[in-house]
Amino acid sequence: MPQSLKSLVQSGRLAAGTFLVEFVTPGIGHILAGAGCDFAFLDMEHSGFSTETVKSALRYLEAGGIPTLVRVPSRDAHDIARLADVGAEGVMLPLVGSLEVARAAVAALKYPPQGRRGVALQIAHDNYRAGPAAAKLAAANERTVLVLMIETAEGVEQAEAIAALDGVDALWVGHFDLSASLGIPGEFDHPAFREATRRVCAAARKHGKGLGRLVTGPEEAERAWQDGFRLLAWGGDAWLLQTAVAEGVGRLRGIAAS
Repeated sequence: MPQSLKSLVQSGRLAAGTFLVEFVTPGIGHILAGAGCDFAFLDMEHSGFSTETVKSALRYLEAGGIPTLVRVPSRDAHDIARLADVGAEGVMLPLVGSLEVARAAVAALKYPPQGRRGVALQIAHDNYRAGPAAAKLAAANERTVLVLMIETAEGVEQAEAIAALDGVDALWVGHFDLSASLGIPGEFDHPAFREATRRVCAAARKHGKGLGRLVTGPEEAERAWQDGFRLLAWGGDAWLLQTAVAEGVGRLRGIAAS
């Protein structure tokens, strides 16, 4: 049986996945399972995917046994709750820079008494099954995963307080946005970026929270592992396809030119 997203986040072992921003065909779950993925990171912030598209994609991924983390397009409570209602096992929020935003996210994702998410049962999130309401709410609160993106200088300053909050399961470093916020876009070896990363990692470790980021190559992945990241998304669908096709086309042109 596939692991739950919660168990992957809490295990302290490598959870290897990939980023989906372009392709969510019916076969995507089995494709990722065949590639050995532990999880998928499904993006709404930059993709243009609608809620209806995500609702279908979650079933496609479920068919392959792939636990899925959905990045919502905003930090609004209705977006968080809606994505949970359509079946997202985990929700990721972008640009979290304050404890107030983190608390509001917990409240939006969790049912009472932990939060104030509106109750709707026998819909997508509980597989349309009947059952005692109290048990369903408790199970949902236990199952759902909240990942908060630290990708601004303000977020780094608040990282420890955010990591300490009950209901937050993991911090995720948004490396490009963080570098831009620090005034050094794309300079991931810069001392300021390295220090910001160290602080976020230390906050997550101190409070026993998961730690994730996206990586695009072996050197970046090695450094992330050494930093303590265990939720690692390898590249993204559009980029991986383009890179693979470019390599093949380049070889064909080489053959034709020889």
